[in-house]
Amino acid sequence: MAWPLHGLTLTTPDLVLRVMTEADALALGELVPDDVTTDPSHPDLGARVEQTYWRHMATWRPEDWVLPFTVLRDGALLGVQALEGKDFSVRRVVDSYSWLVTGARGQGVGKQMRAAVLELAFRGLGAAYAVSEAYADNAASLGVSRALGYGPNGFGVEKRDDGSGPVRMEHVVLAAADWHPPWPVEIGGLEPCLPLLGL
Repeated sequence: MAWPLHGLTLTTPDLVLRVMTEADALALGELVPDDVTTDPSHPDLGARVEQTYWRHMATWRPEDWVLPFTVLRDGALLGVQALEGKDFSVRRVVDSYSWLVTGARGQGVGKQMRAAVLELAFRGLGAAYAVSEAYADNAASLGVSRALGYGPNGFGVEKRDDGSGPVRMEHVVLAAADWHPPWPVEIGGLEPCLPLLGL
């Protein structure tokens, strides 16, 4: 496969996460909810999803990557779960971001899809730490982090993507030693991807 990342999949009891393709980005652009944060200078949310995908792929380097997964349940597109690694081969730290279509929220999907990429990070890639951040009023994101074992890692004061603020940004961290996957996760197609991930 010319771009082996497109063969990478994560399978949980309810979900399949596959590395996003251009076709996925176009389809997800039709589904992105209005409350997903975005650059106010680019108000077309659908175009923003597509542009973000193209940027991640076009700027990919083994030492600086963002790996976006399309999240599916029974073949239906539910959203995006990304894993990020900057200088990963040295730092062994990953970050993440995600969003879900409105109809998939409140069903444990967010926790399961984050758990999938954490299992990839810790078991598949040998990460030492996973970090994340969310606005203090983003109870859903912070709840997923707490449920998966992240602990406090300080805070910052930021402005929102729409320019409003100030707002507190909570930082959280999870160490590999504290990771206990709540579900089994099958990782497929990883080995040919390792050089692209700096490993």
